[in-house]
Amino acid sequence: MRELLSLFMKKQSSAIRFSLPALSSRPEAAGLVWGAVGVLAFSFTVPMTRVAVSELSPMFVGSGRAVVAALLAACALAITRQRLPTSRQWLRIAAVSGGVVAGFPLLTSCALTAVPASHAAMVTGLLPAVTAVAAVLRAGERPRRSFWVFGGLGAAAVLLFTGLHNGGLGRLEPADLLLLAAVVAAAIGYAEGGLLARELGTWQVVCWALVLALPVMSGLTILFTAQRPPSAGPAAWAAFAYLAVVSMFLGFFAWYRGLAIGPMARVSQVQLVQPVLSILWAGLLLGEAVAMPTLAGGLAVILCAGLAVRSRADASAPADASSAPSDPRGRVEERVSASRTEEDT
Repeated sequence: MRELLSLFMKKQSSAIRFSLPALSSRPEAAGLVWGAVGVLAFSFTVPMTRVAVSELSPMFVGSGRAVVAALLAACALAITRQRLPTSRQWLRIAAVSGGVVAGFPLLTSCALTAVPASHAAMVTGLLPAVTAVAAVLRAGERPRRSFWVFGGLGAAAVLLFTGLHNGGLGRLEPADLLLLAAVVAAAIGYAEGGLLARELGTWQVVCWALVLALPVMSGLTILFTAQRPPSAGPAAWAAFAYLAVVSMFLGFFAWYRGLAIGPMARVSQVQLVQPVLSILWAGLLLGEAVAMPTLAGGLAVILCAGLAVRSRADASAPADASSAPSDPRGRVEERVSASRTEEDT
């Protein structure tokens, strides 16, 4: 088993051999496909969190799932003998870790003790729009005006139907504020992680972010366990396992690969369909009622997502991997040369 895992990971273990060359040789459709796989995995996160926090402490769920995922990540890094990131890369990994390993899980776990999964899914539907803004600010991508129009319409649809779900437009609950903070944290982590994936490799970014957060998340898990020893039935523990293995670990393999292929602003819009899928799972798995306004909002979001994804990024974007393929290859050749020199030594 160990030899098989090692063989599989080695094929993807280096940004030199696998990830970066793909940026310039694969069409943009590949980024959308990988992004869609990640979105499918993430779409179960809100319903599974709702199931888990129904019997387990929300803080334990938010921190404990990161600990389990970090242990898996440490094993993957050790088996494939990954090189340590540079000091500057560690600072950027810290931003990813704070956003997607600590911030989003903890904030959403707390919020889902007060609101239904379908409601939380609609609020977190703002994530693609915020991620697109983060990509523009951080990566220098310049999507066309049509992209912003359709992305803005999708975000407006999310806000509109969230307000209707709350009983009035412009009405925010405390849980909504937690969810909005979670969205901002995740968007920062997505944008920074997408850039790092072009240097370190897609799954390596996730693993290093999890390992970096392990000491803090372990301490929080021990603290929350002491305050309220975990006790739950099989359903809650199964939901916790999904959150740890898929939502916090495997799902990011596909998601960051899609963002790395890019353009990030465009791939991020695939996530507009995530709240619709989450609402569907909430209805099927949790028996939550799905009203007609929610269904209408879901259809509007899907339409806007499709139009946003179809809009092409501006070819003049300096940080768009599809418009500047020579830069990643240049970095690859430099790293290959350095690697061979070290091996000869």
